[in-house]
Amino acid sequence: MILAEEEFSSIAQKPSLEKVEYSFGRSLSFMRFNDSEPNNAPLWHYHPEIELVYVDRGNGKRHIGNHISYYTSGDLLMIGSNVPHYGFTDRFTSRNRENVIQFHPETFQNLTVDLPELSNISEIISRSQHGVSFHGTTKEKVGKITDRMAIQGDFEQLLSLFKILNILAHSEEYNLLNASKVTVKSSLQDHVRIKVVFNYVMDHFQVDITLKEISALTNMTIPSFCRFFKKQTAKTFTQFVNEVRITHACKLLSETSRAISDICFECGFNNFAHFNNQFKKVTSQNPTEYRSSFKQVISM
Repeated sequence: MILAEEEFSSIAQKPSLEKVEYSFGRSLSFMRFNDSEPNNAPLWHYHPEIELVYVDRGNGKRHIGNHISYYTSGDLLMIGSNVPHYGFTDRFTSRNRENVIQFHPETFQNLTVDLPELSNISEIISRSQHGVSFHGTTKEKVGKITDRMAIQGDFEQLLSLFKILNILAHSEEYNLLNASKVTVKSSLQDHVRIKVVFNYVMDHFQVDITLKEISALTNMTIPSFCRFFKKQTAKTFTQFVNEVRITHACKLLSETSRAISDICFECGFNNFAHFNNQFKKVTSQNPTEYRSSFKQVISM
């Protein structure tokens, strides 16, 4: 199946611009969501504001830039200006909440020029263009601060945000979600091609996907496609497909009691030993350990 260039746009969903609303006299937005009041942000969207998201004990998919994975036991994310991302759909189990802070990067970068004490904030703002996930004590500390922000006044919330940014800037408990900085302003043709590939893999990861069919889908030769995909995602296409399959396996392991062997084949693997090997490579645990650790988190 070969698509003409103009046909890509009808298949690859373009991110929607979300307009962040600020109350009068405020330089940041704070929102709290839960089961009864979910986050209704556009599924695939971007905005000029930096976004800090703390999800307490939830689990679900995260898709930020060219990164797709499945998180458990909550998450703490920093998403840079104009970085396309999905809202946290399919994320809540029970007793969970999501705190979202949004602010313009220029507001704080301008302050760092005259206030050297804030210079470290510029670095974390720049790093956020990769999409950053924080863990460990960093996530716990920042999570508690965002919880307190729900009952704070305007000035106290601003001070809390400075404190959060300082903690994140000095933390070593983080993972960059994209190898290179991501922005919606990057090449539209590249963005559309990558989105076509993502959509196709999401629809077909349960069966074999050959390089021949995926390169034809993007009007590229196999060598050209392999170079293009590696440049855009910092991983091979085979790695990406395996990660998508493992992401789905994580979801099934955490949300169902199905046999691990059944999950292996449903996720597109046709060899149980290979499934175990790939699962441990992605998650640092085997499927049994992963399911056990997830149950421990939920029962806490």
